[in-house]
Amino acid sequence: MRHIISLLMENEAGALSRVAGLFSARAYNIESLAVAPTEDPTLSRMTIVTSGSDAVIEQINKQLNKLIDVAAVMDLSEGEHLERELMLVKVRADAPARDEVKRITKTFQGRVIDESESTCTIELTDTCAKLDKFLETINRDSILETVRTGASGIGRGERILKL
Repeated sequence: MRHIISLLMENEAGALSRVAGLFSARAYNIESLAVAPTEDPTLSRMTIVTSGSDAVIEQINKQLNKLIDVAAVMDLSEGEHLERELMLVKVRADAPARDEVKRITKTFQGRVIDESESTCTIELTDTCAKLDKFLETINRDSILETVRTGASGIGRGERILKL
């Protein structure tokens, strides 16, 4: 099962490496990883998307909590949460195809952020599943390049990851 694990960690050199090392040492896969400073400049928030059985996810959470740089861990998948991912897609879109590309983009609430004579670059922000659906809808042969950030997530309502 897919899990989104969010954690607060010390914003210092080597902390990211230690978390990634925990996953590689145990042969756990990281599907995506996003890290940035929080409102507290001494802390960073890391969002890890991984998959595994309940036992594997429980082990990952226990091991993360043991790391000295990690201040707090929350498996967002265990409760109500919001998740978003940013994707940039460059597609081949000459004059005849451009209107269809724009129509599909609008349907998925994306926007064209760059155009040339033969290409369009599209920005979309949504769940991983919706971004995948966009890629299935657009003509696969027209896709020139895709860049994705990986998921970021936050608990809904009063569900907060804080120290």
